[in-house]
Amino acid sequence: MSFPKAVLFDLDGTLLDSAPDMLATVDAMRAARGRGPMEMTRLRPVVSKGARAMTAAAFPDIPADERNAWIPEFLETYERVLGHHGELFEGVDAMLRALEDAGCRWGIVTNKPEYLARALMPMLGWETRCAVLIGGDTLPERKPHPLPLLHAAEVMGVDVADVVYVGDDERDIQAARAAGMRSVVALWGYRLDEDDPIAWQGDTMVDLPSELCAPERWP
Repeated sequence: MSFPKAVLFDLDGTLLDSAPDMLATVDAMRAARGRGPMEMTRLRPVVSKGARAMTAAAFPDIPADERNAWIPEFLETYERVLGHHGELFEGVDAMLRALEDAGCRWGIVTNKPEYLARALMPMLGWETRCAVLIGGDTLPERKPHPLPLLHAAEVMGVDVADVVYVGDDERDIQAARAAGMRSVVALWGYRLDEDDPIAWQGDTMVDLPSELCAPERWP
């Protein structure tokens, strides 16, 4: 077996453990409202679900309409702490280098706003290594719609049949399936207790990034 021609990754919960940055964000928002810090165990499972889900977890007693009006504040606060606390999941850098050494190109398709994802690239040393970056607001649609994945493959000049998508959320696997791409479920990411990754029907599941250093683990 060999590595795929190209691999696309989700960002938060797949390549990057951004939960510490997110916790700093909601804690700042809570402090501004006279509340104490939040427990990481409550926030971590919903990080891949986006700003609304994290704000809901941080302020479960506030009506949704009021919380949703705080999303710009969330994004502004997060931008100030971006990259200060988060770090790559263990084994991610070695896995990416194994792909590169094999001649495999890789990129990122995330639902994070593009300007925030792009700001992380130089912090991670990826500004020249990442072949394509698609954010949640880059196109008219976002995951689980297949358009971001299809567009990323087009930009890379690779047929969708030769691309594998790796993500830790059900929306990632749904998007890959709709795009006609093979998929890998990243079990090290963020999940709610009730999530059943087996039911997502990805092409394969892996427990650790290091497992993807071996070509035989790719679907």
